[in-house]
Amino acid sequence: MTEALSSAPSPASVTTELAMRRTGMAFQRTRMAADRTLMAVIRTALSLISFGFTIYKEAGVLKGAAPVRNFGESLVLLGIGMLILGIIYHVRFMLGLRRERATMKAEQLVHAESGFPTSLVLIVAVLLLLIGVAAALSMIGHVGPFGE
Repeated sequence: MTEALSSAPSPASVTTELAMRRTGMAFQRTRMAADRTLMAVIRTALSLISFGFTIYKEAGVLKGAAPVRNFGESLVLLGIGMLILGIIYHVRFMLGLRRERATMKAEQLVHAESGFPTSLVLIVAVLLLLIGVAAALSMIGHVGPFGE
């Protein structure tokens, strides 16, 4: 009978185990929040790029529409700049989160058994950045599929 009692986990070890699991889940929630933030940046940048491109193309049929075309180019460049800053912020934040997680794992404060994969949102952001840069280069240089 005393063997059954001695093999049961102590309340302190159960509490520690639960805290480690909650901390691990908090890392996952934080990672998902960072992805949602980058998605918001993508939505805004995509809106700026598409509106700017549309304004640029529509101004092409008007005479003396250079200011309108310049405004369209500016919106595209603003969208690209916003996307670049959003990607840089996301990458720096995620690297810091990974370092913190590794430190806590080394100190045995969290299990960190689940993977911490590359963000699919980051991949989409980089692809949109490439498309935006191609559009801007063709608008400004008047070459390529978006140029005159």
